Amino acid sequence: MSLSWSNEPPAARVPYAIPQYEGERITIPGSKGVFRILASAKQTGGLMAVFQSGAGLSDAPGFHYHNHAHDVFLVTKGYLKLWNGDKCRIMAPGDFAYIPPKVIHNPEMIGPHTETQGLITPGDWVDFFRYVSEPFEGLIVPETDNRDLKALLIPKVMAAKGKFDVVFQPHYQAPEVGEWTKEDEKLPDGNEGYFLRANTGPRWMAGGVMSRPFVTTKQSNGLVAISSIESSKDYGETLFSRFVTFEKVDHCFCVMEGALRVTLQGEEGTLFREGETVVIPAGQAFSLGFETKYVRVHSFSDGDGIESLIHEVGKPLEEVILPDSAPALDLSQLESVAAHLNVKL
Repeated sequence: MSLSWSNEPPAARVPYAIPQYEGERITIPGSKGVFRILASAKQTGGLMAVFQSGAGLSDAPGFHYHNHAHDVFLVTKGYLKLWNGDKCRIMAPGDFAYIPPKVIHNPEMIGPHTETQGLITPGDWVDFFRYVSEPFEGLIVPETDNRDLKALLIPKVMAAKGKFDVVFQPHYQAPEVGEWTKEDEKLPDGNEGYFLRANTGPRWMAGGVMSRPFVTTKQSNGLVAISSIESSKDYGETLFSRFVTFEKVDHCFCVMEGALRVTLQGEEGTLFREGETVVIPAGQAFSLGFETKYVRVHSFSDGDGIESLIHEVGKPLEEVILPDSAPALDLSQLESVAAHLNVKL
């Protein structure tokens, strides 16, 4: 398969690239916000949806929970006030929150221009966004859309009652905003809602590539993983200089800093820079080249993908920032770990 650029996800499970601030762009009338869907059910075999969300100052959608869907919020710009179960935090760039099924939550963009990245599993949950939204043709966000959000949204939600996995809780007694604590600096052992403060949590490194996970398959009941993948051209060849194939796991890579070269087997490499996205379906061989002094990519996968491989063949990293030299890779475990994760090297 070849890797081609598209402003919207194609209608198949194929490799593709999306330019900055593009995607399937939709807006809930009056929300002053936009969803840019980068991948959903058709592109991931129904397993996950990945999207960006941007907004100016706006009202929160309301307290709700999902019976089956897992939800995440990763702030990349501005500020987000998020209620997550019995906790509430003001989130800044780099802060993360994971919300499993049955946990009541409510996000409020407190801007002035907030951008987040999100993942939902199963992937067809974003059909709710599509149902309550209309196409967005503007530049970045509909900041001047002053229509009455609740007057337009509530009738649609009531008409679709039971059709989508969204259960609103209008009488919920919300917790007060709390301070960040030491508990917000580590990943929990099980499947529960949590916050993770920017640049905290575990770090591991393998073959010149660091993974700084926001959520792993351990917290998500084996379903998804999200990680900051970091490396440098100064390391030379890395673990992903060779072709790797994740037989059953899709990946969505959003470049945050630097330049990333993605090469599909049999094709010339494509260079990606800040704001650009590449989606690689399960079963597609690819390699990664880190082309600048510092490269940071947010990786979204629907299973044990790149984050799990780095974790299992690598070692814990004490440094918070990418070290001057990469620790040596112990190749003795690589073959057995690859077999365990159903990965071809």
